[in-house]
Amino acid sequence: VPLSPVGKKEAEKLSRYFSGLYRKGDSPLIFSSPLIRSIETARPTGNALAVVPVLWEGFREIDDTQFVITLKEPYAAFLANLSSPGASILDEETTEKAGERFGRESEVTIGTGPFVFKEWNKGYDLVMTANPDCWSGAPRCKGLKMLFVEDPEAQRLMFERGELDILDLEGLSTDAEYFVNGDIYQPYLHQGPRVGISYIALNESIEPLDDVRVRTALQQSLDRQLLLEAVYSGRGTLENGILPHGLIGYNPNLPAIPYDPDGAKKLLKEAGWDDGFTMNISVEKSDYTGYSELLTLVSAMWEKIGVKTEISVVEDEAFYESRKKGALSCYTSTWSADFNDPDNFMYTFFGTPENTFGRSLCYGDTSVMDRVSHARSIVNEAERIKEYQELEEIIVQKDAAWIPLYSRDHYFVVSKRVEGFKVSWNGWSSNRYSDVAVLET
Repeated sequence: VPLSPVGKKEAEKLSRYFSGLYRKGDSPLIFSSPLIRSIETARPTGNALAVVPVLWEGFREIDDTQFVITLKEPYAAFLANLSSPGASILDEETTEKAGERFGRESEVTIGTGPFVFKEWNKGYDLVMTANPDCWSGAPRCKGLKMLFVEDPEAQRLMFERGELDILDLEGLSTDAEYFVNGDIYQPYLHQGPRVGISYIALNESIEPLDDVRVRTALQQSLDRQLLLEAVYSGRGTLENGILPHGLIGYNPNLPAIPYDPDGAKKLLKEAGWDDGFTMNISVEKSDYTGYSELLTLVSAMWEKIGVKTEISVVEDEAFYESRKKGALSCYTSTWSADFNDPDNFMYTFFGTPENTFGRSLCYGDTSVMDRVSHARSIVNEAERIKEYQELEEIIVQKDAAWIPLYSRDHYFVVSKRVEGFKVSWNGWSSNRYSDVAVLET
């Protein structure tokens, strides 16, 4: 059952952690996993789904299970959009009547998924029961209970004591190493790639980032493999563009961005910044703990070429407001695939002047943006992918519009009695738990 209104959600609080309970007969299956954002203060963002209705020309029902959507113009990613959670079909009358209470109060939340929302106790737990009449079939378990647990060590100890059956290792930092590198739990590890990319945004409207030589120097002065090893123990893959591993359109032939601090110094000298400069890096307060180690290492690497950094920890609401106004000079973030199509990445960041401004990239090549926007209407898949890959190389390799870092692997550890667990295709924490059961022991 959908737990939020249509569209991707971002929150303005610290990420929370949850654990959950399945039941098959009298046997519980308990798991723990991080929420990307707290659902308690969620707000919609510029998800690609938000622009889809603009392209609609008409919607026609055929019968109770079939409908036809007519678009005003070709949009190649439309079907991929419909595969995302935001396109879930809900009952119009009850959903509109529920309003802001939808997804927050069980008595007015009516969805179409495998679980029924029973109750939500803020800051403590969220309980769901199986929907035996679900269109896709009844879940293999009788219910789900999610407990909010923020402390990584507490989660690890709960799993070791048998209080959890599925533990999401995302965000556990050193506590995750115990499971991933130890011998005890190797047979019970499940891993899948996070189809997404961690990156550093550079604002081309702010001096000296308006000079491509400076942006290229910042790219080449980072030992990205060392960053991946230090921050995530190497659990991931370096990325050299915009489209990450696992996404349709990923280009394995993109030239690797070199680690060349000496070359970076020469570029700064050519640009007139041989004495270096000072740059501000912004980070939202709720993400600072997760990004602090990365930012410390990046700052040290940039200092070696003469670029000093000031790290500003900004309240979440102020961070998003400044970013939307194109005012952040530099920040780091991660974008994960909502649906498997390059449009979800290319258009989001570089599709229009408004999009790139709203991300504080302020990319200036309107001819490139026009091509990105036009690519959405190319219905020949091979032609569209070729166009995206050419544009990706221009944006990242030629224009150095941002610094791609890496995509990460997502690990879970499960108890012996768990059956049917699989990591989601995009590596999110929202896996298909309706396929999971607990074996009687």
